[in-house]
Amino acid sequence: MSYRYLLYLRRFLLAAISFFLLPPIVYGWLCLQRPPQTNLEQALFQGIVYKRIARSTPRPVMTHIVAIDLTSPGIKALVTPGVKTSHDGEIRAQTTSEFLTQFKLQLAINASYFLNFYEHAPWNYYPHSGDVVNPIGEAISNGYRYSQPEKYWSVLCISSTNRAQILESEKCPEGTKQGVAGNQLLVDRAQSAISDLGDDKPYPRVAVAVNREGTKLWLIAVDGKQPLYSEGVAIAELTKIILDLGAYTALNIDGGGSTTLVIARNQKPKVLNAPIHTRVPMRERPVANHLGFYALPIKQPLSPVERS
Repeated sequence: MSYRYLLYLRRFLLAAISFFLLPPIVYGWLCLQRPPQTNLEQALFQGIVYKRIARSTPRPVMTHIVAIDLTSPGIKALVTPGVKTSHDGEIRAQTTSEFLTQFKLQLAINASYFLNFYEHAPWNYYPHSGDVVNPIGEAISNGYRYSQPEKYWSVLCISSTNRAQILESEKCPEGTKQGVAGNQLLVDRAQSAISDLGDDKPYPRVAVAVNREGTKLWLIAVDGKQPLYSEGVAIAELTKIILDLGAYTALNIDGGGSTTLVIARNQKPKVLNAPIHTRVPMRERPVANHLGFYALPIKQPLSPVERS
């Protein structure tokens, strides 16, 4: 064999090996970027406390809970604004990190279910950031309703006085400042509101919950679809988690690969959970809208409490 032929063969073999080894290497690196499977409780901002709960039975599950004191100075909610000149419900998709960055928020989570959507491969999905989508159900931002109520869907409504309520009425009352819809009421009057569970399998979930007075709001995000790390929870399990918080009402909102919880850290977005979009760990999905919060920094250095 000539030297040139051997050189070409060597290059071909190196390229082939790289082609087959690169995807698992990248996948493994992304898995290492996920939050550690340890318990954590930490004050993030004034009036906002974050808790991460890792459990191994009956399956691996990572649960993220943010408790927000709506009476705390500086706390202010924001739902992704709609475009008043667009057709009813049309909005441009963006990731939760993009939403948090654009509006200089301190905390954000994905919110409404939406259309259109498909996910075939890491390079073949819809929507991408900037694509047109339509939230399902009521969506209100700064008092402007840009998506109409959906029959039988419940709503989270936050007033101009910063009081939150979850209603089964499909539509928020007049004077609502921020509002989003969800497909299932989970807790009503401190009791389970679920009846028809259908095919209740473990899945990534997102829910919002409030206390009776409407002064405290919880964001609950559960990672899923990630074997050995977090496989998700069933609706009945999610409801139990919320009841244990002492919530008065709770609403299931868009979960699955949309599940993303983000905070601002050093003026940059930091993802607190482990999103999985197009089966790629730590990849955020562009979604229709989000629920975000402004907050003041805490007055002392962060002091995380690690628990075994």
